[in-house]
Amino acid sequence: MVASYRSIEWRDGVLRMLDQRRLPHELVYKDFTDCSEVAAAIRDMVIRGAPAIGVAAAYGLALASQGSTSTDPGSVYSEVKAAADVLQAARPTAVNLFWAIDRVLASASAYAQESAAALCQSVLDEAHAIAAEDVEANMRIGLNALPLIPDKATIIHHCNTGSLATMGYGTALGIIRTAHEHGKQLEVLVGETRPRLQGGQLTSWELKHLGVPLRVIVDGASGHFMRTERVDLCVVGADRVAANGDIANKIGTYNLALAAWAHGVPFYVAAPTTTFDMSLPTGDRIAIEERPAREITHVGDYRILPDDVSVANPAFDITPAKYITAIITERGIVCPPFEENLAALVKGDG
Repeated sequence: MVASYRSIEWRDGVLRMLDQRRLPHELVYKDFTDCSEVAAAIRDMVIRGAPAIGVAAAYGLALASQGSTSTDPGSVYSEVKAAADVLQAARPTAVNLFWAIDRVLASASAYAQESAAALCQSVLDEAHAIAAEDVEANMRIGLNALPLIPDKATIIHHCNTGSLATMGYGTALGIIRTAHEHGKQLEVLVGETRPRLQGGQLTSWELKHLGVPLRVIVDGASGHFMRTERVDLCVVGADRVAANGDIANKIGTYNLALAAWAHGVPFYVAAPTTTFDMSLPTGDRIAIEERPAREITHVGDYRILPDDVSVANPAFDITPAKYITAIITERGIVCPPFEENLAALVKGDG
């Protein structure tokens, strides 16, 4: 079962994306016919979530190929590669963006000596395949995680990792959704996720839509609830997983992991294998995106900080592997030692 709303759809040569900046108050879709517009939508967070960003980029390349006026396949391929450079510059941290682009380019290169029509079709076919595989991977993540979720559980979740962040099911929120659909009694403590409030605005909207009980809490309250109430587990997503198990995720994830570690609460990461970056030995090598200061200085159009105050606004932080209980993937659950077990999973031995 997929949600009645879709983060991304391809309709007759047009890419349609749900404008997540308008939620939870309005359900507004925007149509895109140009790759540069897709790059701007990724950068401006019309579309969010590592898997969804990857799919959007793949379809952006499809728009680039179909928008070409050349009949020479080599020229069309060059235009697609130029579009890839624009898309890659949109957001630097989520590895799915680069993975999806590399996959589409590899498919297109096989047709660079054949015909422009065949090359364009190959790009679109690859984008469709990436989108379909994402839904299937997310559903498998949810099923793999079922044994980890008590029949009655209180769960802390950070950021947004549901249908809005993927192609239709979700990673960490997909785990919660699967447990709910299997009859487990859940309550979710939803971190609001400053400064963009993805948890408060998006995750709470999705959970309400699904009928899952929830309470929205400020990010700094997680330790309080672990100390004063029973919290059974934390579950988050990831935008990039290094070879040693360090993860990059939305800012505030590291703080949550530290609080969970201090209180003996299991801390799980839901990540499709497309999020793995085995070329990076540790999370110290992951590029951290710096977002505009306005995200902190303002709430909506209202300025909440004094004028001329310096602001630092990293979009992500790195959670060291030692604070992670397990990484849940579509291929299975990876436990420490992560460096050994992630490598085995990628090679197909896990």
